Amino acid sequence: MIVEGWSFLDALYMTILTISTVGYSEVHPLHPAGRIFVIILIVLGVTTFLYIITTIGEFVVSGQFSGALGRNRMMKKIDALKRHYIVCGLGRVGIQVALELEREKVPFVVIDNNPDSVKESIAHNWMYVEGDASNDEVLIEAGVKRARGLVTATNSDADNVYIVLSAKGLNEKLFVVGRANMEKSEYKLKKAGAERVLSPYSMGGRRLASLLLRPTVVEFLDVVMHSAEIELLMEEVIINDSSPFIGRSIQDVRQKCATGANILALKKKGAKVMIASPAPETVVDVGDRFVALGTREQLRELEGLS
Repeated sequence: MIVEGWSFLDALYMTILTISTVGYSEVHPLHPAGRIFVIILIVLGVTTFLYIITTIGEFVVSGQFSGALGRNRMMKKIDALKRHYIVCGLGRVGIQVALELEREKVPFVVIDNNPDSVKESIAHNWMYVEGDASNDEVLIEAGVKRARGLVTATNSDADNVYIVLSAKGLNEKLFVVGRANMEKSEYKLKKAGAERVLSPYSMGGRRLASLLLRPTVVEFLDVVMHSAEIELLMEEVIINDSSPFIGRSIQDVRQKCATGANILALKKKGAKVMIASPAPETVVDVGDRFVALGTREQLRELEGLS
């Protein structure tokens, strides 16, 4: 248009013919300046066009295209999640948490920036977000504002504390469980907002001692808590504001609960201590929690009444 004074349509048509190497004749006769411009256009235009085609071909062949599509589909699934769980850190501890959540068939999202952890998530078909779990944007991408709970299980206590602070800042109702590698870090994690703190080393030591002293009891608890075949299960039941159990004694609850589920313990709302084998006259209030033992049907009926 500038060199030859052509109309926009004529100039566009000529440019596409030249770059695509179709080679039709000129729309209008070219002046010497126009010929020089076409030479430059051919060299630069064809080179750029071939580079774009090659890049797209490599992108498709290398699997990045299909990977990007798969990533977009997974992000849509994550965006649709509500009351799910988030696992921060897919190390030796985090992967066991993820496997347990998968066994319980509850939705969860993994956050980790380690390429090996990302590959592990893909191999198990777990939803994941690649990034630093202490970053607010990454937590939001994992749906922290809609999540029910979060566990931070990285190898660094400092990272775990920072993740708890970030997560609680985005969702103060989030139930957070933190991993403490050092005993002095338990206080910091709780101060940051974690509802529960667990040290794999102290827990492992207590378990080893229990296996040594009470192997049958530990075996029974393992069967109840982790076996997919046994009919007997242990579950936590929360009393909501519409429950018929409110204001009734434990004795009344046991009589009303004809399902046969056995209430092993009671934790009053806001209390730090759990009442094992609560007295029959203990009154149930909104927000209290039962620890009950029974079959799936019995526990499901008890949850329906609560």
